[in-house]
Amino acid sequence: MHPPSRQDYVAVTLGQRSSSYNNGKQWRRQSCWRKWKQLSRLQRSLILFTLVLLLIGGFASYPSLTEHMIGAEEQTDVVHPLVPHVLPEPVKLGQLPPLPRPEKPPKKKLSNKRGPPLLHNVLQRNANASNTVEEHGVRKKEASDKIISWRGAVIDTEQGTEGPKDDSMANQAEKPVKESDHSFHNMTEADWLEAVRDSFRHAWQGYKDFAWGHDELRPISKSYSEWFGLGLTLIDALDTMWIMGLKTEFEEAKAWVATELSFNKNVDVNLFESTIRILGGLLSTYHLTGDALFLEKAKDMGSRLMPAFKTPSKIPYSDVNIGKGTAHPPRWTSDSTVAEVTSIQLEFRELSRLSQDPQYEAAVAEVMNRVHSLDGKLDGLVPMFINTNSGQFTHQGIFTLGARADSYYEYLLKQWLQGGKKETQFVEDYLSAVEGIKKHLVQKTSPNGLTFVGELSHGQFSPKMDHLVCFLPGTLALGAHHGLPEDHMELAKQLMETCYQMYHQMETGLSPEIVHFNMHQGSVRDIEVKLADRHNLLRPETVESLFYLYRFTKEHKYRQWGWEILHNFNKYTKVSSGGYTSVNNVRDPDYPSPRDKMESFFLGETLKYFYLLFSDDFSLIDLDQYVFNTEAHPLPIWPSTAAATATAT
Repeated sequence: MHPPSRQDYVAVTLGQRSSSYNNGKQWRRQSCWRKWKQLSRLQRSLILFTLVLLLIGGFASYPSLTEHMIGAEEQTDVVHPLVPHVLPEPVKLGQLPPLPRPEKPPKKKLSNKRGPPLLHNVLQRNANASNTVEEHGVRKKEASDKIISWRGAVIDTEQGTEGPKDDSMANQAEKPVKESDHSFHNMTEADWLEAVRDSFRHAWQGYKDFAWGHDELRPISKSYSEWFGLGLTLIDALDTMWIMGLKTEFEEAKAWVATELSFNKNVDVNLFESTIRILGGLLSTYHLTGDALFLEKAKDMGSRLMPAFKTPSKIPYSDVNIGKGTAHPPRWTSDSTVAEVTSIQLEFRELSRLSQDPQYEAAVAEVMNRVHSLDGKLDGLVPMFINTNSGQFTHQGIFTLGARADSYYEYLLKQWLQGGKKETQFVEDYLSAVEGIKKHLVQKTSPNGLTFVGELSHGQFSPKMDHLVCFLPGTLALGAHHGLPEDHMELAKQLMETCYQMYHQMETGLSPEIVHFNMHQGSVRDIEVKLADRHNLLRPETVESLFYLYRFTKEHKYRQWGWEILHNFNKYTKVSSGGYTSVNNVRDPDYPSPRDKMESFFLGETLKYFYLLFSDDFSLIDLDQYVFNTEAHPLPIWPSTAAATATAT
């Protein structure tokens, strides 16, 4: 008898719906455990070893991940409510609280750099980007590229990645200059001067290695940029090397001038910039050395600039082709800026005196006479633009001592001094302008009462002040030294304090290009800095004024302030492979964001004024015998008057 047949089946048990989530997790844990137990001992050991390595790697990379996250956060436009770095050091005028985080940048910002506006807009189109900056094809910092590491005093261009920041760097960020105080007080004058020479040698070495004979050094990319193709940095630095006693470097540069410098080029140059840098630099070097080579080059350049004055109004065009002998205004306007056409007089007047050719002085005198008689001024203050066809002011109602007007006021005083205080029209216009400045532009901040110079636009006051305005304390002091009202010196001292605070209150100890001052009662801080204005171009104006104030008052604090600024230039802008770089962000000591550009005026002006500030030899560029042009090139006060001054003293 056969057994009954059996049916095959599959039993499925469905759990309660309400407990399916927890049961599912438990089943997965059990299933994973069974699979783990099924692995061999060797396989389990390899997996555990790999997990341990990943864990260790994660801890090791934690600081870099944190920095990356912070960097990504700062690229957003969100205004953070967090308190930024606090500057613990007290200042003269009371406890000044820290500045807030930068605000959202405007969509477009005009440049205040000297020179053609269009070119400068191109140079600064990425100035607002603090972490990812690309300028002229050079990428400064990006996740997939090399990151420039900031280590103590220099930018290390060879470092590929940025490691963890140490505690000492954080302390330096909070106290930008504290560590230099003790060393400064224990240094001699010779030590100070050698420190400036060292800075010059380092900048010059970068120029020699990567930009020799070209206009400007790009120290980060170890290359150069051209403006006119005339060796601007080299010519600007000639008299600085002579004053510093750097004879080897000077002879190298002189050899280049003798064999390589030619102005017979089909190139457009800016009348103002080429006059103050090239013509002024050559004339100054001729006077200091007595070498006729430099005078001959100056005569050649001066004659090639003269076509600029062939306009209906005799107000010169901004641009000259020195090879073709033609001139024209910028493509975007028929205007020239008032500062540019009224800040070439010292150089052309001196060229006439040396060459015995009156055409140069006559051309610039025509400009000054026209500006003197024009309508549109406000108590001696002038608008920023003048039309080359009509000879009239344009864009009237806007008054500033910053870009496009600044050196007009400086050259009023200095032409009076250069000519022996005989041309009273200049000093009358200067005195009128100073009264206009005091009446319309000088205000005080809240809460600490810093004195500053703002701007006026159609009757509306703006508490905006360019770093360029920091030429004014030195100019006021120079006038007071030469017999102008004593209250000019008092105003100079007050403004000098403000210009110093523009450096001291920044986290890097370096001034931004532009600041805005608080005037409202109840303000908690005096200075605000907009996001687009945080850059520093290695400008000389504050150091220039420190030099004048120390020469005339002998007050040691001006040297101390200068030493702090030099220290912070070395700390945040010095590039290890040679040269110094302008930076985009003076508010970020961890990454100031280098711009990869060393302006020629850093060697021509900034380091020269540092050297003269620290020198006790007041016969080194005696201010009763020389007057500086606006590019810091000393030109002689004309001999008959210099002798009279010496006799009187």
